[in-house]
Amino acid sequence: MMLKQQIIAITLLISHTLVVNAQALNSSSPSCILTSTQLQKFPVDLKQFSGQVIYIDFWASWCPPCAKSFPFLNQMHHRFQTQGLTVIGVNLDESFSDAKNFLEHYPADFMLATDDSKQCAKDFAVAAMPSSYLIDRQGMVRYAHVGFRAIDKPSLQAEIESLLAEPIVVN
Repeated sequence: MMLKQQIIAITLLISHTLVVNAQALNSSSPSCILTSTQLQKFPVDLKQFSGQVIYIDFWASWCPPCAKSFPFLNQMHHRFQTQGLTVIGVNLDESFSDAKNFLEHYPADFMLATDDSKQCAKDFAVAAMPSSYLIDRQGMVRYAHVGFRAIDKPSLQAEIESLLAEPIVVN
C-alpha cells in the first residue's frame, strides 16, 4: 500500500510540475535579478540578454540529474555562444558551500548565479530539479523542461537550434 501511495504522490507532483511549466510558455520571461557567483559578485538581470536566446537552468548540489546535465550545458555553451546563446545556471542550494563542492566535481563553463531570495524560481514556477527554460530573443519563455536524462539531449538541442534560427526582431 505504501508503494502505491508513493507512486500516486510522484505522479501528482509530475503532473503539477508539467501544468505549472506549461502555463509559463509563450509568456514574457520574469524580470529576475540574480547574483553572479564569479569572484566579484554582481547583479545579473535577465533583461540584459535581450536579443539573445537564454537557456536558464535551475539546479542544486543534491540533484543527481543536475550533475548529468552540466556536461551537456557546457557543450551547448561552447557550441552556440557565438550564435547568441547564453546559458545561465541558477543555484538554489541553501548553502553556497554545497554548490562549490558540487562544482569541484562538475565544473561549469557557462555563467553561474544564485537566486538568494528564491523569487526568480517562484516566478518561473520551479517545482523540481533541474528545471530548464528557453527564452527567445524577444524575451518570451518558449520551452520548459523538468529533469534531465541522456535521452533529452537531442530534443533540447533541437529547441535551442530552432530558437537561434529565428530572426532577431528589432522594436
